[in-house]
Amino acid sequence: MGRSVQARQARLIMKQNVAHVTGAELAQALIYPGSVAIYGASDDTSKMGGRPVQFLKRSGFAGAIYPINPKRDQVQGLKAWPDMASLPQTPDHVYVLTPTESVPAAVAECARRGVKVVTILASGFSESGPEGVAREAALRQLARETEVRILGPSSLGVVNPATGLVLTANAAFAEPDLPVGKVFVASHSGSMIGALVSRGKARGIGFRGLVSVGSEVDLSIGEICEATLDDPQIEGYLLFLESLRHGDALQRFARAAAEKGKPVIAYKLGRSCAAAEMATTHTGALAGEDDIADAFLKDLGVARVEMIESLLEAFPLAQKMPLGTRPNSRAKRVGVVATTGGGAAMLVDQLGVRGVTVQPALPDTVRKLQEAGVPGQAGHVLDLTLAGTRYDVMKKALDILLDADEFDMVAAVVGSSARFQPDLAVKPIVDSAHHSKPLLAMLVPDAPQALAQLTTAGLPCFRTPEGCADVITAVLNRRPRRAKASRMVRGGALATLSEAQAYAVLDELGVPHTPCVVTPLKGKAPPLPFPYPVVAKVCSPDIPHKTEVGGVILGIGSDEELDQAFETLQSRLAEHAPNSTCDEVLIQPMCKGLAEVLIGYRTDPDAGPIVMLAAGGVWAEVAKDRSIRLAPVDLDTARDMIGEVRMLQTVTGLRGRPRGDLESLARAISAMSQLAVRPHLGVTEAEVNPMMVLPEGQGVLAVDALMLRH
Repeated sequence: MGRSVQARQARLIMKQNVAHVTGAELAQALIYPGSVAIYGASDDTSKMGGRPVQFLKRSGFAGAIYPINPKRDQVQGLKAWPDMASLPQTPDHVYVLTPTESVPAAVAECARRGVKVVTILASGFSESGPEGVAREAALRQLARETEVRILGPSSLGVVNPATGLVLTANAAFAEPDLPVGKVFVASHSGSMIGALVSRGKARGIGFRGLVSVGSEVDLSIGEICEATLDDPQIEGYLLFLESLRHGDALQRFARAAAEKGKPVIAYKLGRSCAAAEMATTHTGALAGEDDIADAFLKDLGVARVEMIESLLEAFPLAQKMPLGTRPNSRAKRVGVVATTGGGAAMLVDQLGVRGVTVQPALPDTVRKLQEAGVPGQAGHVLDLTLAGTRYDVMKKALDILLDADEFDMVAAVVGSSARFQPDLAVKPIVDSAHHSKPLLAMLVPDAPQALAQLTTAGLPCFRTPEGCADVITAVLNRRPRRAKASRMVRGGALATLSEAQAYAVLDELGVPHTPCVVTPLKGKAPPLPFPYPVVAKVCSPDIPHKTEVGGVILGIGSDEELDQAFETLQSRLAEHAPNSTCDEVLIQPMCKGLAEVLIGYRTDPDAGPIVMLAAGGVWAEVAKDRSIRLAPVDLDTARDMIGEVRMLQTVTGLRGRPRGDLESLARAISAMSQLAVRPHLGVTEAEVNPMMVLPEGQGVLAVDALMLRH
């Protein structure tokens, strides 16, 4: 279809002040429609175009089903209709199965009829060249100028097992008796919704809804999930993410879900991707795309898991540990009781590499275990050995451990008895499910019956130590906080500030830096307000990386050496940067601290403003020892960031070493992050590297700074 035809169709349906379908109305049309139409439905159930009608009939969907096929009177025993205009009513939801070229016309027809939601199966849009880009633009214009909301393109559909809505072309949904549950799934990958259903059914895990979002030309994962938040049947969310497209909507949803106490679990691709290309600062290279995504999700209270099986297994534990309910947000103490020492050792190992503490029982707890006649060794874990397969032994042990203050949660590891005699060690776990403290189980053998019992009881249960540790870590690492509203700087060309101009911004933020003098490069050096030795640097927006052109001279010890440094800098610029404009030199005193760090700030196009703390100086890109948060951050969050940078452990007073002024560093991090709420400054990327951490009580000093702004 030509662009002119698409434009004419768009103009025909254009409306002023369009009231877009949102919220509960969107959720109803999307996953609770009273009627659906399948545009391009096929009578052949072996074809993708025939599956939606077949699945809807088989699942017992109670609403009206309207196959649209101008070439047939019937489709799979249902009356077929030639077009949208001929339908006896306006369907809530239309699934468009036509070839790519005809999709814009089909969606325009749906818009004219007043359809609320249109899902598009076809691919071949912006990813397929100029014609595809034009088709996608037409769809975006339709969504913007009419009431219709678009799911896709490349969407494999929408499923709600509770109502029989199996509006999908995904062959996996030929599976009968889809399990109904409490969680809602939204996925960039259409095939994953089928994979999760089949895996979930094998584990007795059901779903309240599953949506394949595709290319998000209009509806995004964040907006879809946000629209369902008031649904009392949905108690949590599973997200399969390929990117953070539409990060603002995802952020809005996640914060609202946290407030409503509905856990969000995410599996995101991209851990192995190369870091983002370096812009002007090091921050772009150090804060890679996946690092930013990880910080983004954790700061929003989303539990990010590493394994696809964990995506299914995490919800019960996340539900048992609501956000904001733990008195110590950094508590990660897990008690382990086991009937098998080898199984417990595997779990301890997996937790240890993820930084989660396996807490030994304290003397008071050991005494209570002994008084109760609980056998076994209470060392790093409580190993009951074969005695733990007795109901009374395991139940007494669990009662005591769950009441003990030293544990934030308790994990029960069960050996061979879980497979053939689940009543021995698994039943006491089920009978302890009511306790307010989280209790979970890891079964060493393949024990589907025991897993089913635990799942039915709502207990977190796991088949592998890797999956168990993955979920525990993901749930404990959530760190939601009420962030100030931040504003993203968008559009326009970026300009690099000189170091002197960057220091002026730091002054406004309250970030300390070394004193400096800026003077013309040509001529004699002026008298200095600070003693020698000093540093002389070229100072120009055209030269962001001064060392690359030899633009820094260290250890200048006298007026004569300073005059010579000016001449040397002029000579180096003529040789290495002949096309750059540089008229000034910046002079500052030499400074040495106990440690050097990098504080970086940037505006990510999807996640928004972030702040980063990293090992600085020459170690910045070598060690990649860093901590990232969404900006702005308060002092407590800045202190947490300091605790996550391993290099800074050397200045905490460890083994009698000098203590650095880490409290001043926390204030500097927080102050730098305020760029996120200072839109008038227009700074989109900033970096202090290095920031010198001085001895305790003496503060911190920035000795170099680089900024980009609009």
